Amino acid sequence: MTSKIKLEHVSKIFGNKPKSVIPKIKDGMSKEDILRETGQTVGVYDASLEIKQGEIFVIMGLSGSGKSTLIRCFNLLNKPTYGSIFIDGEDIVKLNSAKLKKVRQEKIAMVFQHFGLFSHRTIIANVEYGLEIRNISKDERRKIAQNNIDIVGLKGYEDKYPDQLSGGMQQRVGLARALANDPDILLMDEPFSALDPLIRREMQLELLDIQDRLQKTIIFITHDVNEAFKLGDRVAVMKDGKINQVGTPEEIIEKPANDYISDFIKDIDRSKIFQAEHVMIKPHALVSMKDGLNVARKEMEDNGISSVFVVDRGRHLKGIVTIDDAIKGIKEKKSLEDVLRHDVTIVQQDEYVNDLIPKALESSFPLAVVNHEEKLVGFILRVHVLSGLVSDDVNESNEYHG
Repeated sequence: MTSKIKLEHVSKIFGNKPKSVIPKIKDGMSKEDILRETGQTVGVYDASLEIKQGEIFVIMGLSGSGKSTLIRCFNLLNKPTYGSIFIDGEDIVKLNSAKLKKVRQEKIAMVFQHFGLFSHRTIIANVEYGLEIRNISKDERRKIAQNNIDIVGLKGYEDKYPDQLSGGMQQRVGLARALANDPDILLMDEPFSALDPLIRREMQLELLDIQDRLQKTIIFITHDVNEAFKLGDRVAVMKDGKINQVGTPEEIIEKPANDYISDFIKDIDRSKIFQAEHVMIKPHALVSMKDGLNVARKEMEDNGISSVFVVDRGRHLKGIVTIDDAIKGIKEKKSLEDVLRHDVTIVQQDEYVNDLIPKALESSFPLAVVNHEEKLVGFILRVHVLSGLVSDDVNESNEYHG
């Protein structure tokens, strides 16, 4: 993916002499000691990041870690004390006020934690507000606003007022308003933290659905590690104003950079983070529909397995055949198609392990994992679903039935 945003050595110090504390930070003085000695607050120090176009990039950390300070640097609500912020190759820190205003109006939108809606305006009037201040015609902005209300699932609520909506619905309005300007970049500062757990999960799924359709570049702030790993293509972990590690959720879980991150992630529910593609085994043995039962039996015997998936030439799953059915079919002179079983549970490679548990309990065979083209890419043994993870030492030649 193309680079969309690049931060180079960004620091933000709050106080009347912010640059004076940089040497103290370099000497290893803590954030608390700097505040006590100088009265200057270290918000962010020496942050360097590259965010790709179309990804959800999550910045995660506890209260006081600097994550909210950092996200406000992306649109210069917090102007960095030091450093550069490039958007599409242009350093916005160097822009004059007119050019910065244009970037804020056309490229970046922000979704706030507490919605930030106007209580005296209807839902559609809230959504079209950003277009109104850009002097877009009434008919055009109404059309755009309505389209974005539909996108976030609020059709029929256009003439309601914010206090007539639930918290989750109000957050949908905030999201629709941000999308109305068709920004390249969405900044989301703990947007779901004020919602109850059920509505929060619904909004997380809604955001993923919207992202799948619109492919914005999203920077998302959270203190919740499960939320971070569920939403983020990549995650940055912050502590005391500094970025400790950047990586995919899987990379951070498998190789935490330090003890702080190890402690931070120890309580995550891995079954809600890992997807089918993370726990599947790639099949070494497959049988084609053009093959016969003797080929199927030999494939199972050679690989020490008791069943084998059958695919067509495009690797699309047609069913499964067991060793018992193959031996019996050979004796009765049946074809592969005659003994083929179709009661195989098929799952998508991006389904979460947590959602696979009931499917594994109900299935007589391993779960067949397919990609978006419906091609077979792997299988999952029941024991791996129920444990939530495949261990590193899984023997990939293990028998199919777990």
